[in-house]
Amino acid sequence: MEYESISTIDDLRQFCDELAAAPVIAFDTEFVSEDRYRPQLCLIQVAAGDRLAIIDPLAMDTTAPFWDLLVQPGRTIIAHAAREESRFCYRFTDQPIAGLFDTQLAAGFSGMEYPISLGNLVNKLTGKTLAKGESRTNWRHRPLSRDQLHYALQDVTDLQSMYQTQLETLEQLDRTSWLDEETKIRQQQVIDHETNENWRKVSGCAGMSPRQLEIIRHLWRWRDQRAATLDRPVRRVMRDDLMVELAKRGSADVKKIRSIRGMDWRGYSGHYEDIATAIQFALEVPDEELPRRTRRSRGVISPMLSQFLSTSMACISRQNKLAPSIVGNADDVKEVLGYELDRQDHDQIPALLTGWRGEIVGKTFRKLLSGEAAIRVANVRREQPLEFVELD
Repeated sequence: MEYESISTIDDLRQFCDELAAAPVIAFDTEFVSEDRYRPQLCLIQVAAGDRLAIIDPLAMDTTAPFWDLLVQPGRTIIAHAAREESRFCYRFTDQPIAGLFDTQLAAGFSGMEYPISLGNLVNKLTGKTLAKGESRTNWRHRPLSRDQLHYALQDVTDLQSMYQTQLETLEQLDRTSWLDEETKIRQQQVIDHETNENWRKVSGCAGMSPRQLEIIRHLWRWRDQRAATLDRPVRRVMRDDLMVELAKRGSADVKKIRSIRGMDWRGYSGHYEDIATAIQFALEVPDEELPRRTRRSRGVISPMLSQFLSTSMACISRQNKLAPSIVGNADDVKEVLGYELDRQDHDQIPALLTGWRGEIVGKTFRKLLSGEAAIRVANVRREQPLEFVELD
């Protein structure tokens, strides 16, 4: 396998200049994330036309020229399961990837399983079997062996041909606009995660009082800043369950903080005052500025009704040759029920009622809930035995 090896910023700039006219660029990344605040980019593999290249981010100060190329409109950028690739691009450019075609998403829109691994997708579309021998490679290690580099390159060598096959299928199904819409949604979610304070995602904070939530918010800020300073995963700085316990205690007293089981670890010994200060700031926030509790109307919705609509969603998805998991999940169904049956001020329209999801699922859900449609067993011997019928 012949490929170009790019390990200097000058070579990278020249490579990107030469690729600027390419209508299609496929790429993948290798990174290490388990011991860092943010994943460390270790390798970029690129395929464009008959060119193959490996870019070594660890050998240069920045890979910004490559990401600058990806945000320029006018071409198709192919990647598989591109969440982390979108994240890298946004960190370097503050922009999403332009013209992104995610082969994993495309598979979900053409009736295949979702999420599907690259290896399974390559096998289904090309009949090839990808090697697995280097799946546990330490991509920080240098030099990388020839086998490791070839293993990395196989992740991009088939993307261009797969793209053509998937694009033809999506065009036949008239779903290219759906894929474009979903790709924008997914990239915006990445941007939101990068730019928003995600303290509400602390496990165990659901149902807390506004004051307790404010403590969670301040502790999250302290933890995030310290994790960034140490370049360490946030949960290695402080576990979620300890943050929740501190919020429930609601005390800025250092002795009470230290008395919580788990807080006596030596890693916290030099930071009790900082933790206490964060809690004290939260205790001083005026009541009118406290965060609102998330509405818990889901609990009053009939579990049977929720299960019925979840089954209906799976039925609709399969009838439309869509992977059910790309359409939504049980929580999405509960959001619809809360919105339709117990709507309150400031509620956002649920995802299942907007865009392409609203067209294929939302309309049917509303008919079912209003009694205008029903679901019945059409043929017990079919793979999809259920069908929807309009009622007079």
